[in-house]
Amino acid sequence: MAPDIEEIARRRGFFFRSSEIYGGMSGFYDYGPLGTLMKRKWEGLWKGFFLGLDENFYEIETADIMPEPVFVASGHVQSFVDPVVKCRKCGFAERADHILEDVLEEKFEGLSPQQLDEIIKKHNLKCPKCGGTLHEVGILNMMFPINVGVDKPAKAYLRPETAQGVYVNFPRAFEVMRKKLPLGMAIIGKAYRNEISPRNLLIRMREFTQAELQIFFNPKKIVKHSKFGEVKDYPLRIYSEEKKIRFTQEMPCSLVVEDQNLPEFYVYHMAKIQQFYLDILKIDPKKFRFRELSEEERAFYNKYHWDVELELSDGFREVGGIHYRTDHDLAGHQKVSKQDMSVFADGEKFVPHVLELSFGVDRNVFALMELSLKKDGERTIFSFPRLVSPYDVAVFPLVSKDKLPERSRKVFEMLKKNFVVFYDESGSIGRRYARQDEAGTPFCVTVDHQTLDDNTVTVRDRDTTKQARIAVDELAEKIAGMFSL
Repeated sequence: MAPDIEEIARRRGFFFRSSEIYGGMSGFYDYGPLGTLMKRKWEGLWKGFFLGLDENFYEIETADIMPEPVFVASGHVQSFVDPVVKCRKCGFAERADHILEDVLEEKFEGLSPQQLDEIIKKHNLKCPKCGGTLHEVGILNMMFPINVGVDKPAKAYLRPETAQGVYVNFPRAFEVMRKKLPLGMAIIGKAYRNEISPRNLLIRMREFTQAELQIFFNPKKIVKHSKFGEVKDYPLRIYSEEKKIRFTQEMPCSLVVEDQNLPEFYVYHMAKIQQFYLDILKIDPKKFRFRELSEEERAFYNKYHWDVELELSDGFREVGGIHYRTDHDLAGHQKVSKQDMSVFADGEKFVPHVLELSFGVDRNVFALMELSLKKDGERTIFSFPRLVSPYDVAVFPLVSKDKLPERSRKVFEMLKKNFVVFYDESGSIGRRYARQDEAGTPFCVTVDHQTLDDNTVTVRDRDTTKQARIAVDELAEKIAGMFSL
């Protein structure tokens, strides 16, 4: 991970360890003012883009705490486990596959505890902290259990994913939303996982935010999508060791359907995910790819599973995924709850299948920070895509006298109607520019003595440092135009 990010994030108010004055807890982070602004902007862009894909896609909000039967039905009680290995000497605990990855520099996710144990013994691996002997690999269920109530408390859990809140609400939502398929329901909310070894700041946490869209559809219609013609020639960036694609290839969607044996419904949504990253978030295409998970890596109920990955300083990192979960979830809830999850549509009765578009919001925010961090001599710059920068504009008076602050405040109030604006009049103008460069603010507006004469201001571009003189009356329109570039 880029070494400067944590220090800058703390100093500028992006994120920092939760309960910091008490030493914090591993795997928990709080967002400061700038981080919260940036996170909300990312979430707003995500909602606007993905809910806009179909008129029958909606956002809902569900409880973070759910009763135990929900997770019996979903399989989490039995299967939501990680392989853990402990040191016999110092008690240090770590995911077994992570220890292997750190030492052998290969991926071992998806292997059984017995397989991991054999590899550890084969290479005679020791505790990375003290060099002690390791116990045999065990398993740990990662859910946080909770007792609800006082007299006879009911067993419940903090949800390990937002998806189950959608599935248990499907019958109600299908009824109230006019019984139409496909039906999409999205949640942006918290999930909780008792990770054995949280690491890499916002990349792997115990409390984190997910943005997920669950699309319910008739499984007989997965082979086609009514809008596939719009993307058939669009090149997807894909990587699959399973299919012997050992380096990222660009392949038109129509060829992905044919060559990778994927249905149009699935590939259409892959294209839309890529367009979100490349066209909306302005990610360098070379930093983006879809990676197919091997049979060992993916959940047993996922018929197709491709991760969304961005290349960071330590290699490609998962920030999302697209999963064809079949009818696993609804069928499971039907069995445990004894409630009918089937629908009548297209002239027949069936249990809908689910396509899940899942994103880690915190991971995406962190990835944008790392990909945007630049050094230019003495300057430290977060060159964020303009649509996700915490502040859109900063307004300064050149000096704190000669009625410039009063005039600056008027410009500030005017711009606030259309933009997220920061006002600053402390320190030299150079220091104020430097602070906004570190905050990632795209444009700085300076009110000077000439403003008093001709009602123009100086607008400075973060990335080029070039300045232009613009009339105050045209300022909002000009800045809005710059955001569309």
